[in-house]
Amino acid sequence: MLQSEAATGALSKDDAVAARLELTVRGIVIGALITLVFTAANVYLGLKVGLTFASSIPAAVISMAVLRAFRTGTIYENNIVQTLASSAGTLSAVIFVLPGLVMVGWWSGFPFWPAFGVCLAGGVLGVMFTIPLRRALVTTSDLPYPEGVAAAEILRVGTGTREGAAEGQAGLLAVIWGGVVSAAYAAVVATKAFAAEWDYYFKAGAAASGIGFAPSLALIGAGHLIGLAVGLAIFGGFVLAWGVFVPILTAAHPTAGDAATVATSVWQHQVRFIGAGTIGISAIWTLARLAVPIWKGIQANIAASRRRAAGEAHLLARTERDIPIWYVAAISLACVIPMIALFVAFLRGGAIGSYIVPLTIAGVLYVLVVGFTLASVAGYMAGLIGSSNSPISGISILSVIGISLITLIFAHGASGGGKDAMVAFALFVTGVVLASATIANDNLQDLKTGQLVDATPWRQQVALVIGVFFGALVIPPVLNVLNVANGFAGAPHHGMPGAIPLPAPQATLISALARGVISGNIAWNLIFIGAAVGIAMIAIDEMLRARTANRWKFPPLAVGLGIYLPTSTTAGAVVGAVIGAVYNKAADRTRNPDAAKRLGVLLASGLIVGESLFNVALSAVVYFSKKGAPLALLPDSFLVPSEVIGGVALVLVLVGVYRWIGGAANALSRASGATK
Repeated sequence: MLQSEAATGALSKDDAVAARLELTVRGIVIGALITLVFTAANVYLGLKVGLTFASSIPAAVISMAVLRAFRTGTIYENNIVQTLASSAGTLSAVIFVLPGLVMVGWWSGFPFWPAFGVCLAGGVLGVMFTIPLRRALVTTSDLPYPEGVAAAEILRVGTGTREGAAEGQAGLLAVIWGGVVSAAYAAVVATKAFAAEWDYYFKAGAAASGIGFAPSLALIGAGHLIGLAVGLAIFGGFVLAWGVFVPILTAAHPTAGDAATVATSVWQHQVRFIGAGTIGISAIWTLARLAVPIWKGIQANIAASRRRAAGEAHLLARTERDIPIWYVAAISLACVIPMIALFVAFLRGGAIGSYIVPLTIAGVLYVLVVGFTLASVAGYMAGLIGSSNSPISGISILSVIGISLITLIFAHGASGGGKDAMVAFALFVTGVVLASATIANDNLQDLKTGQLVDATPWRQQVALVIGVFFGALVIPPVLNVLNVANGFAGAPHHGMPGAIPLPAPQATLISALARGVISGNIAWNLIFIGAAVGIAMIAIDEMLRARTANRWKFPPLAVGLGIYLPTSTTAGAVVGAVIGAVYNKAADRTRNPDAAKRLGVLLASGLIVGESLFNVALSAVVYFSKKGAPLALLPDSFLVPSEVIGGVALVLVLVGVYRWIGGAANALSRASGATK
């Protein structure tokens, strides 16, 4: 790529030298290693709680620490490392769909080449899809891109001055100690000395409801990153789900059983479809607002390509050099070949094998057309609320409903196991679409970071393609380990004896949607109720933004998340959002508020990474030891004391780590001589 662009005159000699300090072999190696580790962590976190984390910020800190040993390390090279590594936080979101193939009994495990192909083909397309969107959604947009801006600030400070070097060291310590504390707490939970979840369910007449809370430092760290506005919106969804819909539906159709069984059954089989409708209508609203910016972005990219063809490439600013549009088109078309092979191999010999030609054509066109559309929505959501917070599963909901309807149209005459095969094919195609959407969600966030540090877009885009490759390598084997060790809730097999199946909430929901559409018994009435809720939330959000000049918002997508995610997940995230807001408020009173807030972000990232990596390691122990709870030291009867002890310990740990990071921020301020 470097040689081809230099040959066309797009790079000057000085630019070519700078390229060696931006897209370098050592940067690629460092980024690839971080990608492998963070992808494994994200796969587990996504299957456990339905959320993944963006790894750009911790990757940037680690990169700065490593490259500091090289005198030639630059901010641009650090940016490439975080760009490559950030694919871990996004491509791993394919686990919101792929486990569904195991849940419906189509796969017993995760065959490497099909799973690898889904990740690679979809991920590369995601990079290509966002290139025409960069100008509209990054350069000329007022979207906040919270994580992209934060990563840029960390890169600037960490590589700029002695003061920055000090903050870089403090930030690295924040990530390390956050990870150590989080992993240690998770280890104690694994011994059953601390409870893994607290829940309380009750009945009021025929109505039932409840609340759960997972004492997870990873969830609390994720809540810190999503911010108070999104946290409150998630809490609003929780209130709607468990304070309105679950009580009403349980009272309307009384069933025998304890409060926990009744409430969770209604939430899982009915209320979550309301959440799906809310997320779906919110995503459609986002897409409608994007139509004009998308068109303008495509026009701008075509204009830039014409300038290159006319020999004016040297007049383009560094920050305006994307992969040329004809390369984008060629690479996108090249991805069609393995996609065709994947779909043909998936369909051949099955119950709907006789429809292999129309279904393959429909699947490819669906990925290209709908994939680009949904990638645009995902990119917009990244700019709005950040990659970590974007409800990518909402994109999956739209995708799986669409391809399920198309599959039903083309293969409606299938007999025998035809319906199961159609469900599996719909999930397989959705996996490719989701891979493209999730990478698009991340790519624009990275390009915002690059814009702020004066990086070259096309080099970042190449780095992300490389990251997609490494992420695709590690996702199938990690999924296989977790499938054998834990299994997935609702799947025919549940892992090792005594193991707790991973809930995989998004995969469960999306599989149910595919089956419901194809079998004709999908609860459209519940989805329409959710859509009505989404419309109401959109109206509230728009009213708040208009009256407060965008200072206050109530993201409807986050409300949808609060409705269909488990209470144990939403409660932890909401608590983390409140803690993060309190910490940031205290940081505003310090001598260097920005540095204090950045250290808080890094601490939260460490909390996420530590617990996630520990649980990946624990899953490997389960896999090799053949024991469901290999670290358990106490019996299940210790549950009540473990809740009390674990709760006290959680409070003490949180107070301790946030007091420590506040002290570190104050020490940094004193050392740099900063003033208010």
